[in-house]
Amino acid sequence: MRNTKPTLLTTALGALLCLFSISAAKAQAYKVEAAKPGFEEIKSPEFGGGEQKSFKPKNWLEMETSFTMQMAPEPPSKTAERILVKWYVAVDHPEKKGAYLLLTKDVTHVNVPLNEEIFVSVYLSPASVTRITGSDRGGKGAVKFVGYEILINGEKVAADTDNGKVGWWNQASDKISRSDTVPLLNKSETPFSNMWWDRYAEILIERR
Repeated sequence: MRNTKPTLLTTALGALLCLFSISAAKAQAYKVEAAKPGFEEIKSPEFGGGEQKSFKPKNWLEMETSFTMQMAPEPPSKTAERILVKWYVAVDHPEKKGAYLLLTKDVTHVNVPLNEEIFVSVYLSPASVTRITGSDRGGKGAVKFVGYEILINGEKVAADTDNGKVGWWNQASDKISRSDTVPLLNKSETPFSNMWWDRYAEILIERR
C-alpha cells in the first residue's frame, strides 16, 4: 500500500506556496499613484504670542512628494494603517568638489487616508544648508537628486526621483558617499510640525 501521509518535502512545498499566495494577495491589495519629488526653500516660521525675540528667519530646504492610495477590499476605516517612506537626497560634498553626500531618512506614517492626495516630506535645516554650501541661503543649488521609495508591509509599492533613474541611490559610485553628519529631518522634527496639518500624512512618533 502506498504511503499517503504527507512527507516533509511536500509539507514544506505546501507552506512555501501558501506564503507565495499570501504575498501575491498583499501585492494586489494596494494601488499607489505617486508624483515626482520636488524641493523648495522655505523660511523659518514666525509665531505670534508670548514674549517676542528678534531674529532673522533663515532658509530651510523642503523635499516633498504626494501620492494617492487605494486598497481592495477597502477597509471601513478608509485608511492604510502604516506605510514607510524611504528618502534619498544627494547634495554637494562640502569638502570634495565633484563629489556628493547621500542623505537618507526613513519615515513611518500611520492612518493614511485612502482615495485622496496626501503629501510627505523631509527637511534640511538652515545649519545643514550652511554646512553644505557655506551660506544659509541658496541651498537649492546644492541638491542634485531627490528620490524616494514607498513600502507597505515591507513591499515596495512606489518609487520615483526628480533626476536620473529610479534606484540611483543603490548604484555604487566613487563620487557619492553616505553621511549621517548632515541629517534629514521629518516634519515633526522641525518648526513646521504643526503647520499645514491636513496636507501631510501623520508621522509615527517613536516613544522612548
